[in-house]
Amino acid sequence: MYAPAVNPRLTSRAPSNPRPQQNRLFNGKAAEAELRPLAEISGGAHLEHALIRHNLVVFKGGEGALQVLPALGDVPPEARLNLIIHQLRRGDLAEAYAGVKDMEPSTPSEYILKAVVLAALGQEQRSPELLRAAQQAFQLVGSSASECDTIPGRQAMASCFFLLKQFDDVLVFLASIKSYFAGDDDFHWNHGVALAASGKWEEAVEAFGCVQSERYRWDYCLVAWLARCHIMAGRPRAAWDLYGRLEASSDSYALLQLIANDCYKQGAFLYAAKAFDVLERLDPNPEYWDGKRGAAVGAFQMVIAGREPKDSLREVIGLLSGSGNPQLEAIEEAMRDWAEAHGISC
Repeated sequence: MYAPAVNPRLTSRAPSNPRPQQNRLFNGKAAEAELRPLAEISGGAHLEHALIRHNLVVFKGGEGALQVLPALGDVPPEARLNLIIHQLRRGDLAEAYAGVKDMEPSTPSEYILKAVVLAALGQEQRSPELLRAAQQAFQLVGSSASECDTIPGRQAMASCFFLLKQFDDVLVFLASIKSYFAGDDDFHWNHGVALAASGKWEEAVEAFGCVQSERYRWDYCLVAWLARCHIMAGRPRAAWDLYGRLEASSDSYALLQLIANDCYKQGAFLYAAKAFDVLERLDPNPEYWDGKRGAAVGAFQMVIAGREPKDSLREVIGLLSGSGNPQLEAIEEAMRDWAEAHGISC
């Protein structure tokens, strides 16, 4: 988050105790309101002061950042850091990296910011070097005597283990600070991924369900993880419903592949067959045909074993009908014969 700067010289000159750290206690609107008495007294002249211009950007959640912060340079020092934070939030990773590339951190917040930028760019570019540098910076903060028991320190240590793919350790640190992030979508996202990567499927679904941002909720990464969690927890239909809601998206093809393969591996053959059927119609790839055939036979076996409702056989037969493929027609005929013998109308 953006960090307001405090200038003790300005504080000593300002009347009516403006409490420049108010934003740390309340929110940006409350902090901005603290400046109104100053505006009335000074006729607005104080707004030209670098510190106030900087803090107004902070209090407004970054509004006007690109117009104000570059011109401020390092006055106050937080201006440079907040410009990098703004670039991160906009997704301008190249600009953010340019800001931290030659930075020699001297405070925990600077180490964390540099690590976040390196991690984001490293993931985008799939760069082991950048990810390793990010992991080391996070570890330096999280393991330091002064920060190890602070919330930022534990977040840093969780991030370190996340990059090392040691997800059980990630969960230990996230659990210790979870109560402080009840409304934080980023926390719930990362917590959900760590839970899923540790095979805690039900808990992961619960964590993902706490994400409120619509932009996050329909990000393909979260949708894909959620689909996998449902499949692994024995709810393939819920994963299929996610595909139905994402069908018009450019990510729907990738989600179909995930559903088809994960359902097949988990023995959820009906939904694997449905996914492979759509994939085959979109792309006549022999692998999709093989997957559809194997899933259809698997679904038939599940029906025979009583592990799938008999009525689901109609849907499986419907996927095979009219294929024009002799192998599929033979499988379809065997299914129809079995259905007729067991009083199932297909």
